[in-house]
Amino acid sequence: MIVDAQVHLWKADTPDRPWLPNRVAQLPEPFLIEQLVPMMDEAGVERAVIVPPSWEGDRNDYALEAVRRYPGRFAVMGRIPVAEPKTAALFADWKKQPGMLGIRVTFHPPQWSWLTDGTADWFWPAAEKYNLPVMFYGAPMPHFARVAERHPQLTMIADHLGVTGEIAKSEKLPEAIAETAALAKYPNVSVKLSTTPFYSAEPYPFRDMTVHIRRLFDAFGPRRCYWGTDLTNSYNKATYKQRIIHFTETLDFLSAEDKEWVMGRAILDRLGWA
Repeated sequence: MIVDAQVHLWKADTPDRPWLPNRVAQLPEPFLIEQLVPMMDEAGVERAVIVPPSWEGDRNDYALEAVRRYPGRFAVMGRIPVAEPKTAALFADWKKQPGMLGIRVTFHPPQWSWLTDGTADWFWPAAEKYNLPVMFYGAPMPHFARVAERHPQLTMIADHLGVTGEIAKSEKLPEAIAETAALAKYPNVSVKLSTTPFYSAEPYPFRDMTVHIRRLFDAFGPRRCYWGTDLTNSYNKATYKQRIIHFTETLDFLSAEDKEWVMGRAILDRLGWA
């Protein structure tokens, strides 16, 4: 079973459904359920984890609509307002929302301070208490090493190799990958090997990314690494099928059993998606 560990879906910015101010989406037009499903069918992707995009704000309604329309095919890692501790009151019933499996948090540079000034301190123990897996992105990995050590029962998934687009396109990428690999010592941490086409400076099959994918795979192993596309972030760099073949045919260090885990089984197991 092939499972995409991250896709975004979004509607247009309208007065009755406004985006956050001054935010730009990954594509000039909305990316809708009606577009994604035929692409998955053609490529042979059986399931996908929907991560609501940040430009829509902390809302999950359209992702949950996809679950209602295609039950069992989609799951959601929902967004929350991390700076609002009162949100913890929602966690006891969070997974009662059909298809909702956990939470995705982003820490862009203005929010890095939230990881050190106490703003986000409420979130990690609350997610741990209610067994809510967390996907995280944006800040340097050493911040999350401290969280992993303090909350060993919290399921933590580093997005996009554990690095940002700015780092991926700089000379600091090897150093950042090493910081992500260092998190492998925490059994509760795993990693998405996602958005590699966007990070690559080369065309398909993105061979400059192989060394980084291999380093993380060697650190975390097949049961803690997840293939994912983040499709709309590099929409024109490769087809959906090419993104699959990149892993299944060009990464020769992956055994047949490794591919079974990385391409779908591992993310289902980690998120408890039956």
